[in-house]
Amino acid sequence: MSDLLERLRGRGWRLTAQRRVVAEVLDGDHVHYTADEVHARAAELLPEISRATVYNTLGELVSLGEVLEVSTDGRAKRYDPNAHHAHQHLVCSRCGTIRDVHPAGDLLAGLPDGERFGFTVSAVEVTYRGICPGCAATA
Repeated sequence: MSDLLERLRGRGWRLTAQRRVVAEVLDGDHVHYTADEVHARAAELLPEISRATVYNTLGELVSLGEVLEVSTDGRAKRYDPNAHHAHQHLVCSRCGTIRDVHPAGDLLAGLPDGERFGFTVSAVEVTYRGICPGCAATA
């Protein structure tokens, strides 16, 4: 059983066949699918699942804090089930591939007190950008 399914069961979230399939599709490392990609993969497992059901389920998962919604460079939103483990993202500027990365050290320490402007900072989001090996090979 996936980490996401375990978390949802622990919350008492009603796992219909459709919700279960969406959660199964989101299982794995470095998963950052668009809603359309989730729907296509879910339809392979449950052909009758509708696009609306997938969108609604993703919205619920984001609202519950069980899935992160990731937006990069005006591209389609992607859904990241790695919501409970602090991480940042590495994004290919050409194809949009996203990988989870775990930089060493305290990212907040990189922001000097003089640059906080009195804010009490509660979270840091960093996106690393570059060219993935697949795109570099075709350049």
